[in-house]
Amino acid sequence: MNPIPETLPQQILIVGPSWVGDMVMAQTLFKLLKSERPDCAIDVLAPAWSRPLLERMPEVRAAVDMPLGHGKLGLGERRRLGKALRGGGYRQAILLPNSLKSALVPWFAGIPRRTGWRGELRYGLLNDLRVLDKERYPLMIQRFAALGLEKSAALPQDLPYPKLEVGTDTGELRGRLSLDAERPVLALCPGAEFGPSKRWPEQHYAAVAEERIGRGWQVWLMGSANDRAVCEQIVEQLPDETRQWAFNLAGETDLAQAIDLLAEADGVVSNDSGLMHVAAALGRPLVAVYGSTSPGFTPPLGERVRVVSIEVECGPCFQRECPLGHHKCMTQLMPDRVVSALDQLAT
Repeated sequence: MNPIPETLPQQILIVGPSWVGDMVMAQTLFKLLKSERPDCAIDVLAPAWSRPLLERMPEVRAAVDMPLGHGKLGLGERRRLGKALRGGGYRQAILLPNSLKSALVPWFAGIPRRTGWRGELRYGLLNDLRVLDKERYPLMIQRFAALGLEKSAALPQDLPYPKLEVGTDTGELRGRLSLDAERPVLALCPGAEFGPSKRWPEQHYAAVAEERIGRGWQVWLMGSANDRAVCEQIVEQLPDETRQWAFNLAGETDLAQAIDLLAEADGVVSNDSGLMHVAAALGRPLVAVYGSTSPGFTPPLGERVRVVSIEVECGPCFQRECPLGHHKCMTQLMPDRVVSALDQLAT
């Protein structure tokens, strides 16, 4: 790899992404920066919800809350935030989103070097503008990491995977949620903010849950409040005698608590979602179920991961809802495939 010049800035503001999975994958950039510039200090400008993730990334010095929601321009608010950051001593900003809006705060902050991929007419707002070669950088983590190097530098052959550090005692939380303290844990993450096309059917999740409960496990169904109904449908499809070992935690925990509980799971089954990336970064044995999307751009990054999918003539379509109405990329992906993958991860 080409060496990083000693004159490069050491205090860096990262403008982070707005989705859980993308923020997890951004840790690859943070790790690369600390490897290449050990003395650098990394602050991340991101939505407040991302703090639990950033607090579990030792490479990050501080999180800076972005007060505006995803997609909102809020020009005056961005100007005020930029001016407030002028005293932060930042010598470089690295922008992970490609939007024009994401370039405004670093520009208002007067950060001397502003690095990002060309997108949405950001000429002038960025003065270290890169042109993305998608064939050279097919993975999102490669596109993030490349912004941390000089234009002419080659990426390392093996980029570091995200790795969240968790040290919280969850005993009190487990007690409040009435979770069993002895049985092994299968965590199910059946939600997907992108849309229903990413969701493996509830009856398939229920079949995997029943199989594991039959082996003496307990099942934690995890997600946001938006996923609570889907999780409840899974519980309702279990035989009556097994439901006592299925716990619907969707909406019962905040993101920090969900991360800490996921860290204790003995196995995880997830759709292509933010929690999938969290589970991978926690080093959990993870089975990731793919249908309408592909792991070719944002795969779960971990050593204990199995991706399961089936080939269909219409996929992957990358649509929020199945355009043909049959959703067979998911309905025809049978539970025994996932059970087998979980068993492989246990060996």
